[in-house]
Amino acid sequence: MARWLPRSTDLTRFCQKLNRVKTLEDDMMETSFNRCLSTIDLTLLGIGGMVGSGLYVLTGTVAKEMAGPAVIVSFIIAGFASLLAALCYAEFGARVPKTGSAYMFTYVSVGEIWAFLIGWNVLLEYMIGGAAVARAWSGYLDSIFNHKIKNFTETHVGTWHVPFLAHYPDFLAAAILLVATAFISFGARVSSWLNHVFSAISMGVILFILIMGFILAQPKNWSAQEGGFAPYGLSGIMAGTATCFYAFVGFDVIAASSEEARNPQTAVPRAIAFSLGLATGAYILVSVVLTLMVPWHTLDPESALADAFYRRGYAWAGFLVAAGSICAMNTVLLSNLFSLPRIVYAMAEDGLFFRVFSRVHPRTQVPVIGIVVFGLLMALLALVFDLEALVQFLSIGTLLAYTFVAASIIVLRFQQQKADVPAPAAAGRPSPEPHEGPSAGELKEYESFSDKLQLVDRDKSKEHREPGQLKATFEPYLEFLSDFYPGEVVTVAVVTLMVSAVCLCSVLVFGSTHLHLPTWSYSLLLVLFSLGFLLSLLLIWAHEQQRGTQTFQIPLVPLSPALSILLNIYLMLKLSYMTWLRFAIWLLLGLLVYFGYGVWHSKENLREPREQRLSARYVVFPSGSLEERVQPVQPSAQPASRPDTDTADGRR
Repeated sequence: MARWLPRSTDLTRFCQKLNRVKTLEDDMMETSFNRCLSTIDLTLLGIGGMVGSGLYVLTGTVAKEMAGPAVIVSFIIAGFASLLAALCYAEFGARVPKTGSAYMFTYVSVGEIWAFLIGWNVLLEYMIGGAAVARAWSGYLDSIFNHKIKNFTETHVGTWHVPFLAHYPDFLAAAILLVATAFISFGARVSSWLNHVFSAISMGVILFILIMGFILAQPKNWSAQEGGFAPYGLSGIMAGTATCFYAFVGFDVIAASSEEARNPQTAVPRAIAFSLGLATGAYILVSVVLTLMVPWHTLDPESALADAFYRRGYAWAGFLVAAGSICAMNTVLLSNLFSLPRIVYAMAEDGLFFRVFSRVHPRTQVPVIGIVVFGLLMALLALVFDLEALVQFLSIGTLLAYTFVAASIIVLRFQQQKADVPAPAAAGRPSPEPHEGPSAGELKEYESFSDKLQLVDRDKSKEHREPGQLKATFEPYLEFLSDFYPGEVVTVAVVTLMVSAVCLCSVLVFGSTHLHLPTWSYSLLLVLFSLGFLLSLLLIWAHEQQRGTQTFQIPLVPLSPALSILLNIYLMLKLSYMTWLRFAIWLLLGLLVYFGYGVWHSKENLREPREQRLSARYVVFPSGSLEERVQPVQPSAQPASRPDTDTADGRR
């Protein structure tokens, strides 16, 4: 029976397969897409993804049911929390200007299986999100015509009474998705132009709402007679923050479009900053005028803005609000249909998903097959399924992606930069050409012998340290960490930080409710897991990180990504258990696809076994002499050579 058990070496090799990272091309600006999007185009795409129906519905819902006029504070906190995640996306989008968003960022820094699971969840997120917005668009338009469309469908087509299916088929929602799919397939320029039109109308309506709202504002609506500014207290504000956080999830369309940006190194960070700032400002100002126009406790959660104008005697303004809402929902639809096929393309191009989706149309320069197939699937979802029970599922996929992107930022920042490997000269030795100092964007893997000579007799505290190495200041106190490879300790510390964050948030969310912990154990666990989180953070900070890159870098690393991780995990644990159950089932389906297809067709798998390569080690002896040892490293599938015979003197 032991013969059928896998050997430990096979298991190790298979685990390495699962955690291999993507090898990036030398020229990351080379692409089969059309790089035609400017900073303004990307900014409007981001605004379109964030300022949707939530501006017209979410503000009234949170104000009436959760926070009162303090919904303003909820949006400010949610905007800041979203900024932490957005900055992580901005750094990655500038450094790795490839389509794929969170999937790509995870693949280049964490590992293959984690990247696939992130991409797999993002696929479902976009599909359900787009279908849900289409049904909301259909319902909003139907309400303008006194539900005549719904009544006609129920009368002439019929109704369904089946679990998970809609009450009636929504042909209007499916039709709008098919029309949007057709426009998206014409190319990025057409999609961007269409988004400009709808965004301009939406922003015009928002401007009208703000001007009229401040004219009609009545400060007494914030007075104590109406319940005060924060009637639900701090708990209500934080509950509102958790809901408002999901209003900003559309900014990742900018990162997904980075392969079609003209100058992604500057355009992506600027577009993310501008769009998030404008969206946050719009949500805050609309919340101000809404709660000043009418008392917060009289708001209609279904159509708060239109109802507020109607009650103030401006019924005609309700039609403008309805037009703005429909245009805003159109931009969200375009954002979903624009991003989804590009993430599918990135996964298919890497071999982790079916190759047919990696085909790019030579004329329109977009993945037409992916656009059409997933546009049809989205239309089918909107036509027949009841999406209300699945909408909360969107949150967990988004938060998981944010968490892994933040962790990837820490891992990547403390990794040594990959090199341009020089062509080997005769006898398999590195080229003896003199090594020139690397420029800002140049990467290197092999250092020349003369470079190493400069290390002799140099003061250890002043020597140049690579990213991922322990800082010279901390070496006397943490000398035992100097024996690890650069970045190895940081990776372990990031895993420890995430585990500590999960435990800490679990105690905060479930400690006093589900677990019924006594006060002393609740406090003790909070202290222990907080210490674990802080010690992991300090251990990461004690290592050198990459400096002087020409692209945008998020400030305060590792603190900023760590706070983003903590917040995202906290919000994930606040979701219902049914959401986690559906999430687990979807993950299992994803694992079946990955182990059945992706792991074997991955481009990284096709690169194995690698060719024989040379590794060089330099040893500085106390006497000051220096010796170079060169030995060939061969794949395990090939017979091992005798390293003793290949030891060579390094003197030149």
